[in-house]
Amino acid sequence: MLQVSIDSSQPVPLVEQIVGAIRGQIDDRILRPGMKLPPIRKLAETQRVSRFTVVEAYDRLVALGYLRSRRGSGFFVAPRRERGENRPPAPIDRAVDVAWLMRQALDDRPGQIKASAGWLPEDWLDDDGVRRHMRALSRRQDARLTAFGTAQGYLPLRQQLQVKLAEFGVGAPPEQIVLTSGATQALDIIARHLLKPDDTVLVDDPGYFNFFGNLRLLGAKLVGVPRRHDGPDVAELEALLEHHRPKAFFTHSVLHNPTGTNLSPAVAFRILQLAEKHDFHIIEDDTYGDLHPHTTTRLANLDQLNRVILVGSFSKTLSGSLRVGFLAARPDLVTEFTDVKTLTAVCSSEFAEQLTYQMLTDGHYRKYIERLHGRLAQATDAALRMVERVGLEPYLEPKGGVFLWVRPPGIEDVAEIASAAAQQGIMLAPGKVFRPQMQASPWLRLNVAFANHPQIERFLGEALQTAS
Repeated sequence: MLQVSIDSSQPVPLVEQIVGAIRGQIDDRILRPGMKLPPIRKLAETQRVSRFTVVEAYDRLVALGYLRSRRGSGFFVAPRRERGENRPPAPIDRAVDVAWLMRQALDDRPGQIKASAGWLPEDWLDDDGVRRHMRALSRRQDARLTAFGTAQGYLPLRQQLQVKLAEFGVGAPPEQIVLTSGATQALDIIARHLLKPDDTVLVDDPGYFNFFGNLRLLGAKLVGVPRRHDGPDVAELEALLEHHRPKAFFTHSVLHNPTGTNLSPAVAFRILQLAEKHDFHIIEDDTYGDLHPHTTTRLANLDQLNRVILVGSFSKTLSGSLRVGFLAARPDLVTEFTDVKTLTAVCSSEFAEQLTYQMLTDGHYRKYIERLHGRLAQATDAALRMVERVGLEPYLEPKGGVFLWVRPPGIEDVAEIASAAAQQGIMLAPGKVFRPQMQASPWLRLNVAFANHPQIERFLGEALQTAS
């Protein structure tokens, strides 16, 4: 029997009160599948609200999958399988699937512990600063809040990026920069232009799993270059180049995802020599570069955007919602990339680009990043102590960033551990998904900003004890 009690004096809208009450009773199985709800007129009369309020509430519940509407008969509780809240536990193969992991990482339901997320917790980001700058931007007469952006993106931000990249020793005038909706779009634009089905590409092994999925969608053949403490294994890279003619090599130089390693100057020079000899492009993903507390080696610095295409983003530092990224390349490639961007997305968000520009130019961003460096250093120390307590072995002690690459001794494939974690609401990314061919791996990626949750330590300790 439906029981709804609403209070017009509460700040919560009446429609939402009705929706919440009915959802709660369905979730608690008070209202069972197939049960009929009161007619619109009757519920409106008993609750002393308008019929339109009940109609909107019922329509929302239909859209959410809680109710079914039958013409001429009324509204009925839908079968539970039509709703997402009660999915069965993920089997092992889904717990190591790339798209599944991304969906789990983006799941905002309460109780999810994102131990392997690729970004910072929401409460670490500068929500107040973003809101303050949004208000200031909305009051500016020159702010273009409703217009389409330009093909290459907001010029003042590209000019500011020229200054920012010069700090790393990269010469990139605004004409050689294209703004994008995050680094993901930048990488997609580059791949769309450079690759066709069956082309071979080199990637880090392990490397950025989400982009691996994108490359597979484009029909590319992925060949992994083993990652070492100082960057890609150049001896193995040279051996691979004897058997393959890759179109490109996608790699991280600074705070590599997932190992947290950095590129050494000697390895960087050798990679550029091989790229020249074997004629391939290098796409350098610098998404996490701002989280490194010191200046370190970048391929784009040594190459000056001849063969290297540099990709960056503010999504990991300022806001995942703003989705502001960029690519920097030589002029002929920028023209082609701009055309691909225009054909696939028309333009990027000029409002987000204006807001990012404002935060960069008033000194706010630099101070905020310095605070993040200190907070990440503390979190990394705590996470290293935690993994030592539970018996995990770190690949190295990172000098910045968000990732710890760890493994349990004596276990060759951690897929089952990741699956067990998923069933307890803990998102763990097993090393398998970071490998080009999804090969078995003993490694796990942890995010230091999430890793110190007591439930994670308890789960890992119990899982390793059971496996030993």
